[in-house]
Amino acid sequence: MPYFDAASAAPLHPVARQALLASLDEGWADPARLYREGRRARMLLDAAREAAAEAVGCRADELVFTPSGTRAVHTGVSGALAGRRRVGNRLVVSAVEHSSVLHAAEAHAAAGGSVTEVPVDRWGAVEAGAFAAALDGSTALACLQSANHEVGTEQPVARAAAACREAGVPLLVDAAQSLAWGPVAEGWSLLAASAHKWGGPAGVGLLAVRKGVRFAPQGPSDERESGRAPGFENLPAIVAAAASLRAVRAEAEAEGARLRALVDRIRARVPELVPDVEVVGDPVRRLPHLVTFSCLYVDGETLLHELDREGFSVSSGSSCTSSTLTPSHVLRAMGVLSEGNVRVSLPAGTAEEDVDRFLAVLPGVVAGVRERLGAPVAAPAPAAGSGPLVVDSLGKRCPIPVIELAKVIGDVPVGGTVTVLADDEAARLDIPAWCEMRGQEYVGEEPSPRGGTAYVVRRLG
Repeated sequence: MPYFDAASAAPLHPVARQALLASLDEGWADPARLYREGRRARMLLDAAREAAAEAVGCRADELVFTPSGTRAVHTGVSGALAGRRRVGNRLVVSAVEHSSVLHAAEAHAAAGGSVTEVPVDRWGAVEAGAFAAALDGSTALACLQSANHEVGTEQPVARAAAACREAGVPLLVDAAQSLAWGPVAEGWSLLAASAHKWGGPAGVGLLAVRKGVRFAPQGPSDERESGRAPGFENLPAIVAAAASLRAVRAEAEAEGARLRALVDRIRARVPELVPDVEVVGDPVRRLPHLVTFSCLYVDGETLLHELDREGFSVSSGSSCTSSTLTPSHVLRAMGVLSEGNVRVSLPAGTAEEDVDRFLAVLPGVVAGVRERLGAPVAAPAPAAGSGPLVVDSLGKRCPIPVIELAKVIGDVPVGGTVTVLADDEAARLDIPAWCEMRGQEYVGEEPSPRGGTAYVVRRLG
C-alpha cells in the first residue's frame, strides 16, 4: 500500500532501525554516571550529538535533544522570550507556521505578550520586506519555518535572518520539514526539528541555540541537556535519530532529484486529468517530495477515505477532515481553495509505478465523490431571468454551499447576483476561490440576519 504522507511521519529508515536495535544493548545505562556502562552510554550520546550538530550546522554544545519536535519549539520560544524580556515582549511569526509555533504564540499572548503575524502570498511565502518591517525595538523573538509543512513552499530564511540580524532580533527556524534535505541557510539563532520527519524514531526532537543568544529555560530543570530538556535521555532513540539524519543527508541530493521529478509529474498531470483543480504552493521554491492540490465540489474527508480504499495514504487540510470544521490555517492564510484538499508527500524510495497508479486512480475517485454530492458537470446555460437569487446553505458543510452556488449561477443574467448564506468557515475561502476559477466576480460578504454570513457573487459570464 503506497504511503504518501511522509510530511506527517516518514517510515523508519533502515539505518535508524539498525542503530536503535544496537543501542538498546549498549546504551541502556545512565550517561551521567562514571562507571563503565555509564561511560559507554555517554560516548554514544556524545557521538549522536556530534553527528546531529554537523547536520544542523552548529557546535555540539549548542544542541540538545528533546522528547519531541513540538517540545523543542516550545522550549525554544519560551526560553528566548524569557531571556530577552528586558528588550520587550513582542513575538513575530509568519501566518503559516506549524501549529506548535502558533500554540506557543497563543500562550505568550495569554500571558500578556504581544504577537504579530506576518501574512503570506498566494504561494504561501512570506515577503522578506514585510517580515523585516514587522521587527522593531520591542521584538524579543521572530519565528520563521524553513519550508511549509502543508504546501512545501520554502521561506526566505536567509533574507529574514539578515533583517533580524540588522534589527538585533534572534530568529528561531522550525526546520522539521527541510532538515532531511540539507542545512538551513546561515543566520538563524535557534533551530528546532523532529526526528520522525526524516525517518528517525518518534519521540526525539532537537533544539540548537547559538552561543551568545540570551536564553532562559522555563519550568523545572535538571543537569541533563544543559537544563533545557530535563529527564533521562531516550538514548537508543537519540542514537537512531542521529544515525538516520546522517544517512538521509547522504542520500538527499540523488533522492531529492528523483522525488522532485515524480512530484513535477503529479503537479502537471492532476489538473489535466481532473477538472476544477487548484495546485497550491510555490511550483519552484518548494520541498522536493511534497505537492498539495484542492478539488472543487469534493468533500475532503470522503476523498481521503476513497483514496485509502484504493490503497493510498494521503493527508488533507480541508475543514471537512478536521474536528474544528475550519480549513487549515495555512490554506486560510494563502487565500486558496480549501475543499477537497489533498497533500501528497512521498517518502524516500517511492516507486514511479505507485505514482502512475495514483494518477490513474484519482480521476475516478474524484468523479465518484462529486457525483454522490450532486456537483454540476456542465457550465451554466445563459439565463433570461432577472433579480438576485438567495441560496440558503446555513447548517451545511462545504463543499455543499459552493455546489449549490454553481447550480444556480446560470439562473441569473449576466450582471445579476447570487447571495449564498453559509455558516461553514470554509465558505469564506472556497466561494472567492470558486469565483476566480470560474471567472465570476466575488462582491463581498456581510453578516446574515439569519445567522452566519451572506456571500455575494455577481455573474460575469
